[in-house]
Parts: sequence; structure tokens; C-alpha cells
Amino acid sequence: METSMGLAHVWNEGDWVTRTVALLLLGMSLASWMVIIVKALDLRRHRAQAQQVESFWHSNDFADGLNKLGEDEGNPFRQLALQGREATRHVLHQDGQNKPQLHDSLDVSDWVTRALRNTIDDFTARLQGGLAVLASVGSTAPFVGLFGTVWGIYHALLGIGAAGQATIDKVAGPIGEALIMTALGLAVAIPAVLGYNALVRGNKGVLHKLNRFGHDLHAYFVTGARVSAGGEGKVVPMKKA
Repeated sequence: METSMGLAHVWNEGDWVTRTVALLLLGMSLASWMVIIVKALDLRRHRAQAQQVESFWHSNDFADGLNKLGEDEGNPFRQLALQGREATRHVLHQDGQNKPQLHDSLDVSDWVTRALRNTIDDFTARLQGGLAVLASVGSTAPFVGLFGTVWGIYHALLGIGAAGQATIDKVAGPIGEALIMTALGLAVAIPAVLGYNALVRGNKGVLHKLNRFGHDLHAYFVTGARVSAGGEGKVVPMKKA
């Protein structure tokens, strides 16, 4: 007697709608797991980079501080320090550009603040990339699975009606297999939602550290010293290039 239970039977006995729903759920699951893994690895790397910030402030000079931040071009803390330095040199005409420009009406503080904020905003956009996929999967996957269930139950009832028998053994199998689609939808949505929440929480922690580093950099480039509540944290002024 042929076994008519399980996912294989649902696939074999289902029509093109059922198979399309199953493939769609599979694609959504793969996409969400790819985003979770890639963003989790990025988050882990950024957390490790944030731990080098304190070493930056205990460097002999700015160049030494950049070396302690690492050589990774994707390091947001390194990029923030570089952008702050370039903005300071530019507004003070230390980059060889002596012609009057529109930004000359801004003081060093405003110009550096603008440059640091733009860098932080760009990194925030990159950090949040892919989270929309998790949000979409988490909110739509249960309904996609539910659509597959409704479609499967509809066809199961048609088959039962055509057979002319409505006994429990004839109803339980087809209806139960149709409900598998709902379970698949939940199995896709739950990891996406949990991954989204975990990544958002982790991103907030990295952005908090980046914003604090930007605040200290702003004070350094404008006043020559890092802000410190305890009166410590003085650093050697940046050497001119």
C-alpha cells in the first residue's frame, strides 16, 4: 500500500499552485537565513572593531591611532576618523586649496560635525541593508503558508466529495497534509522575526559606540583633546601631514 503522508506526498499530489507556494516559502527561507548569517558576521566584525577605539585614544599620534584601528577599509571607526581629519584639513585650507569656497562661512566645528554625521549616516544605511528582507519574510510568510493551506483544503474537500465518502480516515490525511503549509509558513517566519530583532538590537549597540566615537573625534579636531568627564583622556595633537 502506497504511503500518502508527509512533504513528499504533498509535493507529488499537489498542483502547480501548491508547488509554487512551497518553492516560494523555500526561497524566502533561504533569503532570510542568508541575510541573518551575513549580517551576523558583519555585526561580529564591527563589535571587534569597536574594541580598538580605546587603543586609538592612547596612541602617540593620529597615524599610530589609525594603525591600531586596523587596515580594513570597511571599518566604520577608521572611516570616521579619516573623514574627520580630511574635513578639518579642508576647512582650514591645509590640503593645498587656498581659493575661497562656500564652506568658508562655516566654522571648523560645523564643518567637522557635518562630515562626521554624513559618514555615520552612510554607515547606518549599510548596516540596515537586508533587514527589510527579514521584516518582509517575517510578516508575509505565515500568510503565504496559510494560502497554501486553504488551497490544499479546497482540493482535499473536492477529492473527498468526488469519492462520496467523508469518514475520518478519508478526511484526516488530506486535511492534515494541507495544514503542513501553515506549519512551513511559521517555520520560515519565526527565524526571520527573531533574526531581525537580534540584528536591530546589535546594530543599535554598534551605532551607539560609533556616535560616541564621533563625538570624541569632533572634540579632538576642534579643541585638540578628547572629551572626558574625569579630566583624563588627553591625547597628543594630530601631527600635520
